[in-house]
Amino acid sequence: MSMFDKIAIIGLGLIGSSIAHAARRGGLAREIAGHDASPDVLDRAGKIGFCDSLHADVGDCVEDAQLVILCTPVGAYKVVAEQITQQLAKGAILSDVGSVKGAVIRDVSPFVPQDVHFIPAHPIAGTEFSGPEAGFASLFDGRWTILTPLPGGDKDAVAKLKAFWQGLGSQVDVMDSSHHDLVLAITSHLPHLIAYNIVGTAHDLEKVTEGEVIKYSASGFRDFTRIAASDPTMWRDIFLNNRDAVLEVLGRFNEDLAVLQRAVRNGDGQLLFDFFTRNRAVRKAIIEQGQDTAEPNFGRNKN
Repeated sequence: MSMFDKIAIIGLGLIGSSIAHAARRGGLAREIAGHDASPDVLDRAGKIGFCDSLHADVGDCVEDAQLVILCTPVGAYKVVAEQITQQLAKGAILSDVGSVKGAVIRDVSPFVPQDVHFIPAHPIAGTEFSGPEAGFASLFDGRWTILTPLPGGDKDAVAKLKAFWQGLGSQVDVMDSSHHDLVLAITSHLPHLIAYNIVGTAHDLEKVTEGEVIKYSASGFRDFTRIAASDPTMWRDIFLNNRDAVLEVLGRFNEDLAVLQRAVRNGDGQLLFDFFTRNRAVRKAIIEQGQDTAEPNFGRNKN
């Protein structure tokens, strides 16, 4: 038997389409309904066929759904929540996939009826690609999804959403929303900010070096460009909605960077060696926890 009779996915990009693929793989819903604000995306999603029904009207999409998942950029959540508040079914679970949680709770909570269970969530999985064609069923396999239920939330609803994400292939943790935002600021948001900045600096320098920065890109720079290829709308909204946590970790990063700058300037090889040795162990820990592979070139196709 399926876990839900109907789930509604609002936003059919990489994450939304992958949820649909994985839910169908796991038999988690009898019906998967989808909505996207873009008619072009709806048309492309229809050709792929990962939803049972597609809706131009978001209210029609969520009607009678037992689980509704917001998969749009977080900056659009408030508008979407206001649009669907009258159509949400009694007892339904309303969730999301946003990379920030405090702002999501602030924007969505005022529009959630008392008889609907609002449980914010964040699957920590993705690629640099976007759009309905980018989704695939195994995206969440072995990755973590974090739930940040509101105080006093229904425990049975939280348990059901946890089981749903486990059915999609995820490992699941539960934590406070403010703690989530601080953790993700250092593990995801700051690295993307740095990547975009480094690529921007290299782009400016490329003009000086007559294109040699791009032509002779080493593996480190190539990895930064992969991160910086992510959806600009999504990352704009993340930084605007997790401002305090990002600024906190960015301040700490700048302090540590200043120490390294002095070490390079002063020729302090021992400090640099100790710093690199200590922090290289983080890579080993990530591999040991199954969040990446030790294969050459990180398991990527050499082509």
